[in-house]
Formats: sequence, C-alpha cells, structure tokens
Amino acid sequence: MPNPLEKINDRVSNLRTRLGGVDLRQNAIFIALLVLITFFAITSPNHASITPDNWSNLVVQNGYILVLAIGMVMVIIAGHIDLSVGSVACFIGAAAGILACRPLEQTGWAWLPKIPWAVALIGAIFIGGLVGMWQGFWIAYVGIPAFIVTLAGMLLFRGLALVLLQSSNIGPFPDSFRLIGNGFVDKANYLGHNLGMKNYNAAALAITAVGVVALLIQSVAMRRGRIKYNQPVEPRTWFFVKNILLAAMIAYVGFQLSQANGIPWTLVLLVFLVIIYTTVMKKTTFGRHIYAIGGNLHAAVLSGINVRRVNFWLFVNMGALAALSGVLVVARMNSAVPKAGDGFELEAISSVFIGGASVQGGVGTVTGSMVGGMIQGILGNGMNLNSIGIEYQMTTKGLVLLLAVAFDVWSKKRTK
Repeated sequence: MPNPLEKINDRVSNLRTRLGGVDLRQNAIFIALLVLITFFAITSPNHASITPDNWSNLVVQNGYILVLAIGMVMVIIAGHIDLSVGSVACFIGAAAGILACRPLEQTGWAWLPKIPWAVALIGAIFIGGLVGMWQGFWIAYVGIPAFIVTLAGMLLFRGLALVLLQSSNIGPFPDSFRLIGNGFVDKANYLGHNLGMKNYNAAALAITAVGVVALLIQSVAMRRGRIKYNQPVEPRTWFFVKNILLAAMIAYVGFQLSQANGIPWTLVLLVFLVIIYTTVMKKTTFGRHIYAIGGNLHAAVLSGINVRRVNFWLFVNMGALAALSGVLVVARMNSAVPKAGDGFELEAISSVFIGGASVQGGVGTVTGSMVGGMIQGILGNGMNLNSIGIEYQMTTKGLVLLLAVAFDVWSKKRTK
C-alpha cells in the first residue's frame, strides 16, 4: 500500500516542476498590488481611492520616488546602498532654482544671468552627474564602502542645499519648467474635441491602448524566446491570466486618467525610463556586469570585469537620477525648499526591497522596483483616505518592508 507521505512529497515535487518557470517574488508582489487596490477601493469613503483625480494624483505624487527607485535597484543589485539621494535631490532642486528663477532672495548670485528653463534642467542633471562622480570616486577608486560615502553625502549635500537656499525658498519657476512635474499630455483635450469625445481625453486613451498592445506583444515574444532556448517558462494558464490582469489594470488606470486631466508627463517620463533601464539591465554588457558583481564579486573579478569602472558609473547614474527626482519635486511644488527630499532615500530603498530585490545583491528588476514603489504609494494614499494616523502608517510600512525581506530570505531557502 502506498505511503501517504510519499504521495504528498510526489505531489509537491510535481507542483514545483510545473511552477519551475514562475518568478515567485515578482508574481507575489503583483498579486499584493492587486489586493491592495481592491481593499482600498472597498474601504475608502465613497470609493475615493479609485476616482480619476486620485489616480492622477498618485502618479504625480510618487513619480520622484519611482525615478529614484530605478537607480536604487541597480545600486542594490550590485551589492551597494545609497543613503544620500534625498539630500542630493534637495541640493539639485536648489541649484535648479538658482539657474532658472529670477528675481532671487538669495544673495551672491547677481553675476549669474537667468537662463532658459531647458538649459537649467540640463544643467541641474549635469550637476547631479558630478555629484555621482564625486561619490563614485570614493567608492570605486578609494575603496570606501558605499554606506559610509553616501551617509557622508547625505549630510554634505543637505548642508550645501541649505547654503544655496540661505534658509528660504526659491520660486516660482517658469511655467514650462513646471510642466515637467505638473503637466499633462493634451490637457486641453484638443484631440478629443476633434473626435467628439469631450468627456474623455482621447490622447490618454490612445496612449493606453498602445501601451497595452505593446505589453502583450512583448510578453508573448519573451515567452517564445525562452521556449526556443529551452528555458523554464510559466504555466500557460498562469501566463495568460497574469497578462490579462496586468493589461486590464493598465487599461483601467488609463481610462480613469482620461476622465481627469489625461496622462501626466511624469508618467510618460517614467515609462520611458523603465523601458531604457530594463533594456540596459537585461540586454547590455553593463547590466550583466552589475548582476555579476552583486551575485559573486570574487567571480566577477576573476572573469575580468572592471569592477571599479562599473561601480563608478553606477553612482554617476544614481546622481543623475537623483537630480531628475529633485527637478520633479521643485517642478511640482513650484518652489525649492530646505525640507525637500526628506525620507526619499528610505522610500526608494523600501520600494526596491518590496519589489523583490535581494538583500545580498545580484537579484532585482526595474519593473519590480516600480511595483514596489506603487505598493508603497497606494498603501500611504489609501491609509490617508481612511484617516489612519501617521503613527499607524509608519508602523504598517515598517511591517510591510520587514515581511518583504523575510519573504526574500524564505524564497532563497526554498530554492536551495
């Protein structure tokens, strides 16, 4: 007579074989995101969490954290950490204000003429790259751990931001500059009026439709590629269910945005960055080197990877993205303020770990960090709508981060 325990073991073994191509981390956070959206849709007063205006505010309010998360996931995959990004964002915001705004209350800048907003934007991001070079030099070529260098940078660049701001605000910014953080694609809905769609932003609907089709084509092509090279793939049923749910969610959000002001330029920027950096991490030598360094530093060195150069440019990139985040903040607030960027580093790091990155390095994705950032944003927004106090919000976010890391540890043990 068959042993019941052997039957159970056989079934578990068969299940593991069938789910061999399933990325447990990424699928778990995707399901968690859907559960959160559903929960707050039910519990928020008058279903406020799923109104068009709230979806629009969610994208704009969390855009600068998601930009930071893109750079932070690369840093964490390589086995480093960056604690300075919030201070760098504040510093660059102050620098952008000095470049773009006139008149200035701050003294000592009379010699610097007001320059076009686009030049000010490029100049601010260039300064962010210089900040990244400064920190990358100490990390890559002097050999000081990134934790120490960026901890020093957190203090250094916050202090420099206060020096530039001289304990006051800088603003207002030019209207064209503000569109980066507050603008929308075809906000006046010219296309919709021409097509007889006065109640819906036609540009938003068109962009959403293109996005959904591109997502489905890319998912199918990736699955076919993995099958072609005999790599494990997700079960067919789960593949279709997951992609249908994801496409439906994107279509729903796009439809909601079409009833508000349309697609925010912040969202367009984020999609562009996600495509670019996903390609970098998956398709380029630089991206493969980042994974190799985080996965096994000793093996990376023996294989001939120039670890110093990779680490240097990793932090140059982080500095530029922190600068872009700072630009988005001041564009949205229409003012550079001394408190800008407070806590951004914690939000970005949490987004990366909630999004499935490993604490040991070598594991993580750009899209995962985006989902992690969205989970944090929806969680905070939903608790605000339900009038939950800040003390409970902080407690909840801390528990979510702890559980995400615990899940990472458990899943690693499961695969051994």
